[in-house]
Amino acid sequence: MTINMTPATAAGRSLLTVVFATALALGAGPSAAGAPDDGWKGEGGLTLSSADNAKVDGYAERVERAEPSISVDVRAAALASGAEMVGFDHRLKTPDSLKRKVATSLKEHPGQNVDTVLRGVGDAVRYTLQWPDGAYTDGVSTASTQLSAWANDSTKWSNTWGRDSGYKGLNTGWRAPGYGQLFEVQFHTPASKHAQEVTHLLYEEQRLPSTTPARKAELQAQQNAAFAAVPVPPGADRLAGPVPLPVPVPVPAKN
Repeated sequence: MTINMTPATAAGRSLLTVVFATALALGAGPSAAGAPDDGWKGEGGLTLSSADNAKVDGYAERVERAEPSISVDVRAAALASGAEMVGFDHRLKTPDSLKRKVATSLKEHPGQNVDTVLRGVGDAVRYTLQWPDGAYTDGVSTASTQLSAWANDSTKWSNTWGRDSGYKGLNTGWRAPGYGQLFEVQFHTPASKHAQEVTHLLYEEQRLPSTTPARKAELQAQQNAAFAAVPVPPGADRLAGPVPLPVPVPVPAKN
């Protein structure tokens, strides 16, 4: 069947075609009406805007580029100190975990912006070195000294072995030469690492902004009970950060 269109009908159809094509190009139309933006949404009401989400993605890409050279130093320090590397395959924080960390910080500190938060993220690359109780103190000293000698700057030294309750272990932060990327190295015994693993989900729930104070107290009590059973290796509570090597003073040339 042939449909004969008047000039007015043809002109109207052409106009509708142009309008529809323009709408599709701009992302309108039925198929685009429910399309999500490029932001991020997580549990507990955490969100990132499209712009902030893109910045976190860019940061994650830079971390991936820096990681191989950092891993060389940490693996060499582990070998030199007789440490077992635990969870090496999980050395990179997942994008979702990274975004949850950034979104939590932005929610807890409304005056911050995403760039400030990302500059302070110290565990986007993280490692765990582990020794038996009897080898722990000497192992930590050797590993940390090696990392420092290879121009990794010590930025954090959190020794909680001597505390009365809660987490037991040694969490250290470093800044790698070259890329300037921050990374974390945790020093554990088998018992302290096991306690960390069994309390991990409790800790994650405790940090959610939506967790009530009463629930946070309950979660902390459960964590305290787990770490109370962890033996303290001899001398572990006295371990201090590496002393930076002195910078050589240039000797003036003799005339």
